[in-house]
Amino acid sequence: MPAASPGASAAARNEGPLPALRARIAAGLIAADPAQELAAEKLQDLWRRTRGYDPKSEPPESRGFLSRFFRRKPVEEAPEGAPVGLYLVGEVGRGKSMLMDLFFESADVPRKKRLHFHQFMQQAHRRIHAWKMRDADAPAPRDVHDHDPIPPLADSIVAEAALLCFDEFQVHDITDAMILGRLFEALFARGVVVVATSNTTPDDLFKGKPGRDAFLPFIALIKSRIEVLVLDSARDYRRDRIRGLPTWHVPPDGRAERALDAAFAELTGEAPAAPMHLTLLGRSVAVPQAARGVARFAFDEICGRPLGPADYLAVATHFHTVVLDGIPRLGPENFDRARRFITLIDTLYEHRCKLVASAEDHPDRLYERGENAAMFERTASRLVEMQSQDYLALPHLT
Repeated sequence: MPAASPGASAAARNEGPLPALRARIAAGLIAADPAQELAAEKLQDLWRRTRGYDPKSEPPESRGFLSRFFRRKPVEEAPEGAPVGLYLVGEVGRGKSMLMDLFFESADVPRKKRLHFHQFMQQAHRRIHAWKMRDADAPAPRDVHDHDPIPPLADSIVAEAALLCFDEFQVHDITDAMILGRLFEALFARGVVVVATSNTTPDDLFKGKPGRDAFLPFIALIKSRIEVLVLDSARDYRRDRIRGLPTWHVPPDGRAERALDAAFAELTGEAPAAPMHLTLLGRSVAVPQAARGVARFAFDEICGRPLGPADYLAVATHFHTVVLDGIPRLGPENFDRARRFITLIDTLYEHRCKLVASAEDHPDRLYERGENAAMFERTASRLVEMQSQDYLALPHLT
């Protein structure tokens, strides 16, 4: 099959996500998939409806970040008929992020932003904190509503983006759940269009968590302002990719580092990586590199710090794959790190999280001496199993 020329591919992107998808199929870059085609048709319709979309925002002279965020008067509400967004839900590896990339790259919207949903919530919390610190030092307001950080937060967001594209829309944290309803109500009132990918339907968000009853209005709001489409593809393209990759590299030298770089790029579709923090119960777990459900750590970044089972559970449920650089030989002299490594592997294994790693030796020779060597035998067995094609074919458990 002849490959499409670069010019033809660029032209297809300018025409919207559906022509861009078809150009990639014609070039032999991806296989045709009816479920992806249907999703691209929906995104193409949204692409048409958002061309040139620019709901009224504040005047240019007040567009500095602080003036946008600390301004008390809200922007005017968007007129009725603002485009309804799209919520793409499906199992991992079905091409949701790829489709959203095609939409975002071609979207003719002057102010648009694409980011991981967890990053969006971290930014929101930082801005709310900044507002509260500033408000605490300000004179007493005349109106009780001036104490509310949500309207200025929504103003600051819409001043930056009228189109928000979220990867991996998921809600695990009670503090996120408590502000989402009011924040998204304010964003929709200001005309913001939301496109999101998720492994979870809106009805299952925050399911089984304390305080979910108070979260139900947010679910109703999402369903009223964003069309939900299940990407019912039978093929897991991510698992196809990892099944073709070596997952254990010995020794942890330059060759292994290049192999891990290539694996991270392949598993993330070469999406740019960025640091992030997982927040749980007042704690924060730093992730040095993350993109599209893949996290990368050096061994000491995840096993050399005082992390525990809850921290590793957050990593295992949030990411479908962990790339781990430089596992050393282990023994009694570094047993604290060995103990954390055992807990990490147990947690990844139980949640069917995939592991790509470099190490000083093969699993059964990583911890050969000392009174705790027998304890490591199960870990070594799991590490071997985690390299098997059967394990790599298993779905991730969140």
